[in-house]
Amino acid sequence: MTDQELFTYAQKACEKAYAPYSRFRVGAALLTKDGKVYTGANIENASYGATVCAERTALFAAVLDGRREFTAIAVAAVQPDGAYASAPPCGICRQALSEFSDGSLRVLYGTPQQLQEASLGSLLPQAFGL
Repeated sequence: MTDQELFTYAQKACEKAYAPYSRFRVGAALLTKDGKVYTGANIENASYGATVCAERTALFAAVLDGRREFTAIAVAAVQPDGAYASAPPCGICRQALSEFSDGSLRVLYGTPQQLQEASLGSLLPQAFGL
């Protein structure tokens, strides 16, 4: 699967976001080692602490389905004005993803015209672990 194809999955997931408070919609597409894609969208809540990010929504769906090995995640974010934003995963999502990565997970984010790539390890160089 190409990076652009994975990002397209994230864009489609973004359309399903529930973001009535921030109006900042995010979609994520997580690619497993064997080529399956799990998507997620941010789901906000009036009690902001109950909000869940798109990346964790996708990750938790994959883990619930028995998946533990991932090669890439794409993140698409749309601002309230409808323009794409370049938004890498937040710190909590980086930490959650690190539970299932040695740091080499490819993270794709940006706009449809200009994707950026980073490794999870470069975005979270000192992930917490036991």
